[in-house]
Amino acid sequence: MQNNTYVLVVDSDPLNRVVLENTLSEDCRIMLSDNSTSALQLIAKHNVDLIITDITLVDDLGGLFLQRLKESPDTYMIPVIIISSSNAYSDEVRGLQMGAVDYITKPFSPLIVKARVKMHLALKQKSDLLEKLASVDGLTELPNRRLFDKHFAQQWQLCQSEKSSLALLLVDIDYFKEYNDEYGYAGGDECLVKVAQALKLVVEQQKGFIARYDGVRFGITVSGYSAHQVEALTTAMHDAIDKLLLSHQCSPICAHVSISIGIVYTRESFSLGVTNCLQQADCALVAAHTNQERMVMINR
Repeated sequence: MQNNTYVLVVDSDPLNRVVLENTLSEDCRIMLSDNSTSALQLIAKHNVDLIITDITLVDDLGGLFLQRLKESPDTYMIPVIIISSSNAYSDEVRGLQMGAVDYITKPFSPLIVKARVKMHLALKQKSDLLEKLASVDGLTELPNRRLFDKHFAQQWQLCQSEKSSLALLLVDIDYFKEYNDEYGYAGGDECLVKVAQALKLVVEQQKGFIARYDGVRFGITVSGYSAHQVEALTTAMHDAIDKLLLSHQCSPICAHVSISIGIVYTRESFSLGVTNCLQQADCALVAAHTNQERMVMINR
């Protein structure tokens, strides 16, 4: 086990918490909670790698605590080990059916607990790596479309509930087919990587999210911005690409590689929905290409 892994012990019995903390503290960082409400608050603030709990001793919501963990897309991957005083097969089956990865009966051996925790942390590490690989674009190393769709849907719900603005930007490299024809696919890949990294630097400085949307398009979201701030962001992105000075002899609009941007800025009405918002951003991007404008913004 590694000292940068976090294990959360949730148990109303202080003796159980102390014993488990002493058992595991040499190998990982331990957080303690005596009820499900504070446990969920800790999980929201920290990257918890594993949870140990006796759901019958947490509180009246012990069962619901595990159910909420497994229903949330943000926490369902956290492995949960139940340590219980009940050695009834029916309770063990119930715990595993609720989503626990392991069931240990009391009194427990510290060596057994350490071994089980080590095994499940190793399995989670491998699972996290696979999840990361499945969410990253192999060429640009940006998040891929799969992760973008997930992130955008979450941001949409969050901004809607908090009544905050949300801007969706689709960015396309101008006349990239012609670039490939002139410089070859290897040159095209090199260009795509350089553009991706330049955009990433600008977007992340503004605490935005960027992903490879498809082909040579990038999807970007920023929340809490005014329309003026979104326009300033697009200017910064154009400037970053201009500074690359990537020659594009076949572009009819610029001597070097350039980008076009389509934007949907949502401030009040979220009735449009995620799918329609993406469609409108695509329409704005097409309009920017057609009219040879650096960006087109649709305000809602």
